[in-house]
Amino acid sequence: MIQIHKSGERGFADHGWLRSFHSFSFADYHDPKRMGFGSLRVINEDRVKPGMGFGTHAHRDMEIISYVLEGELEHKDSMGNGSVIRPGDVQRMSAGSGVRHSEFNPSKSDLVHFLQIWIEPAVTGIAPGYEEKRFDAAEKRGRLRLVASNDAAEGSVKIHQDAQVYAALLDGAESARHALAAGRRAYVHVARGSVRVNGELLAAGDSLEAANLNEIVFDNGEQAEVLLFDLA
Repeated sequence: MIQIHKSGERGFADHGWLRSFHSFSFADYHDPKRMGFGSLRVINEDRVKPGMGFGTHAHRDMEIISYVLEGELEHKDSMGNGSVIRPGDVQRMSAGSGVRHSEFNPSKSDLVHFLQIWIEPAVTGIAPGYEEKRFDAAEKRGRLRLVASNDAAEGSVKIHQDAQVYAALLDGAESARHALAAGRRAYVHVARGSVRVNGELLAAGDSLEAANLNEIVFDNGEQAEVLLFDLA
């Protein structure tokens, strides 16, 4: 089974300093049919203007992954972490029993364009945690690179859920395949460009949900950047 969701079907909010598209129900956007996919709860595509951002706010019991597409994102949290992440960086914050953090665009001239992803954890009330890793473009070129997993395999960031997140850059004749174990589901989000996924043409902002399939196949990419979620 394959189900396609087009970019224009997403929720949208324009706050002036922030333009945000919501793949699943979030904040004022509520669709009872789009509450998540397995443990995947949120994919927000955010664009934040220079010098603006999200002030200090609280989270708990959520695995939060930030994936920057353009610009820089500055992070500070109540655990004492502070950093600026850029394209190629993957940041994971386990909110656990509770954490406060802020996210800002430190640039005076350029917007920051990033994906914020929430995955529901398998356990609640754990101690909050933070991690970031860098995955250069060469690691994702023409292949699916594991960037987040429940066992930190292949140098990925560790999340507290039976889920794996892969990133790929695909263009021209490049292709990639991912085998799905029995009972697993897949969710594909196209961050930019276009690509065929199991024969279906997807463009930036589009997504694909798959169940009862043996594999996910990517080909015919045009400057595509994609994320693949392998979920229980």
